[in-house]
Amino acid sequence: MTDNTEIAALVGSRICHDLISPVGAIGNGLELIGLSGGAAGPELDLISDSVSNASARIRFFRIAFGLCSTGQQIGASEIHSVLDGIATGARIAFDWTVQGDVSRPELRLAFLALMCAETAMPYGGLVSISRVGAAWSIHATAGKLRIDPPLWAALDQTRAPAAVTPAHVQFALLPLVAQELERRISVDIEDTRLALHF
Repeated sequence: MTDNTEIAALVGSRICHDLISPVGAIGNGLELIGLSGGAAGPELDLISDSVSNASARIRFFRIAFGLCSTGQQIGASEIHSVLDGIATGARIAFDWTVQGDVSRPELRLAFLALMCAETAMPYGGLVSISRVGAAWSIHATAGKLRIDPPLWAALDQTRAPAAVTPAHVQFALLPLVAQELERRISVDIEDTRLALHF
């Protein structure tokens, strides 16, 4: 890794590591309340749903922003669990069609691309992820897309944008990770769909 991406990965790993334990403890506490006959209701359901979503988001961020090595593999069941968790109660659905385990560096690239696609879909939609051989494709469809042209133009040239906000940090990191894996990113954008290939 380059120094910049390695430092970012170390920070991401540290944050995710420190957050997953307390979020898990809240989930365990809710289970104990349920087992002890505690009053069920919409309030506890809301807390439980929020804990599940937060846990899935942290696991997603750990893969997208955390430290990884070439030999690591992530199983299909874990990937589906993470994507199902972040989609629960959300406006965006995911269709993961990749078969079998995935190397963590490639999954990191795919998850960063998913995050880029999410920014263009504020009103929801469907993101489909596929792989043919070594080639990945992320297809996003929505009733309406919101595109920030400088961000997407930079991605299409596999380079980081000149300036990014915290909400768009994935646009800065995706090209760096792609270069490390010797991948070129291409982007196709239409009125209601976009695609990333790498």
